[in-house]
Amino acid sequence: MDTIRARRNVRVYEDRPIPSEHLDRILEAAWRTPSSMNEQPWDFIVCTEPETLVQLAETWRYARHVAGSAATVALVAPVTADQDTRDWILYDMGQATMSMMLAAADLGVGSCHAALDDQALGRRILGLPEDRFCVGLVAFGYPLDRPLAPIVRPNRRPLEEVVHRERW
Repeated sequence: MDTIRARRNVRVYEDRPIPSEHLDRILEAAWRTPSSMNEQPWDFIVCTEPETLVQLAETWRYARHVAGSAATVALVAPVTADQDTRDWILYDMGQATMSMMLAAADLGVGSCHAALDDQALGRRILGLPEDRFCVGLVAFGYPLDRPLAPIVRPNRRPLEEVVHRERW
């Protein structure tokens, strides 16, 4: 629970790399994530080159933090015309995102997710085949402002306001 309570979106990072064994642990968390019917609809592209990170930050106006990250993982999925399949892929990718973010927080590494608006640019940067698209990005790095620690008073709606038991 301390890791869950400590995790927050971090958009400004220290200028230091994440050890490869920590990146591997974060990626293993994504790899171990459950998926609908165990389809595992994902591929993960780990980007650590500064020029690549700067380019990825241009794929969406709210992805600027990616440029300053130590590493960013692009979540890649198959293109599908079936809405039901796409919905499950997006759900599964959300789970993989959170698995990575929690694993990172457990290591003291901050993270922040971002969508990808310009798929054509993302495809060029990442070298994606035509039958794949980038679902989103997760940036990682050590927080510049303060280390991760359990948040005592989170900015959240009261639990009793969002939890309903049995019915609305």
